[in-house]
This record gives sequence, structure tokens and C-alpha cells, in this order.
Amino acid sequence: MAEWGAHHIRQSTREATMAFWDQLKAKTTELSAQLKTKSDQFRNKEFANASMAMCALIAAADGRIDPSERQKTAALIMSNDTLAVFPPDELREKFDWYCSKLESDFDFGKVEATATIAKLKAKQDQARAVIQIGIIIGGADGFFDDDEKAVVRSAAHAVGINPAEFDL
Repeated sequence: MAEWGAHHIRQSTREATMAFWDQLKAKTTELSAQLKTKSDQFRNKEFANASMAMCALIAAADGRIDPSERQKTAALIMSNDTLAVFPPDELREKFDWYCSKLESDFDFGKVEATATIAKLKAKQDQARAVIQIGIIIGGADGFFDDDEKAVVRSAAHAVGINPAEFDL
């Protein structure tokens, strides 16, 4: 009798675990679909430009862009799901363009990149996505430093979002 009880408990536990995994898989599929839907909604030049401006600002957050940082950031851009709706060559070209602006005259490049991001002020969902991309790129190496946080805070202000919303 005790053997039947133990078997019944194991069976119930297994069924509960399977139900949990089924729910988890369903939720993951749903979130992936929502992300894909959002990505499709963001398929426009302003969002792509603002995203690349943000990535360049993160790469140059300390006032300079070393080649390894530029390469690492470019690789992260190519692996970002939200940016996957854009042709990689176009993203790379735009990222390099903003990096070049920042390298030739950091202050002017920063103003230009921030102004590009500010164009999303009327599109708050896209603006938030760009801020999130900045946080993801900035923290990809495991350390989101003060310079990177300052760049993201500045971008958040440019689009009318309180940086505290992102714990900045």
C-alpha cells in the first residue's frame, strides 16, 4: 500500500512538472511572438538610426572608441533580436558612421547622435526600446560603467523618459 502511495506521489509530481514546463514553453513562445511583433513595428529608418546612434554612444562613452570595443559592439548589434529585422550591412554602416562622427569630434558627434535618438520622442515604445538596447550593449561585458550609464541617462532625457524608470 505504501508503495502505491509513493508511486502515486511520484506520478503526481511528474505530471505537475510537465504541466509547469508546458506552461513555460507556451509563455516563452508567446513572448517570442510579441518580441517579433514589436520588432516588425520598429522596422523603420528612425528606429534603426537611433539604435545605431545609441550603440556608438555606448562604444564611445569614455570619450574614445578603441578597435576592440567597436568590434565587440558591432558583434552585439548583429546578435540583438530586436535589430534582426534590419539588414546587417545597413546597421554596420550606420554604426560605423556614428562612430566616425564621435571619433572625429566627440562633442559634436555626441550632440548629433543624441539628436537622432531624440527624434523618437513622439514614439515612446521605440524610444524605450532604444534605451534598453543601450543598457544591453553597455552591460554586455558584465559591467555597466558610470560613463555608459551617463550616456543612457542623457538619451533617456532626450526622449522625455525618466532615467529612474531604468534604475539609472
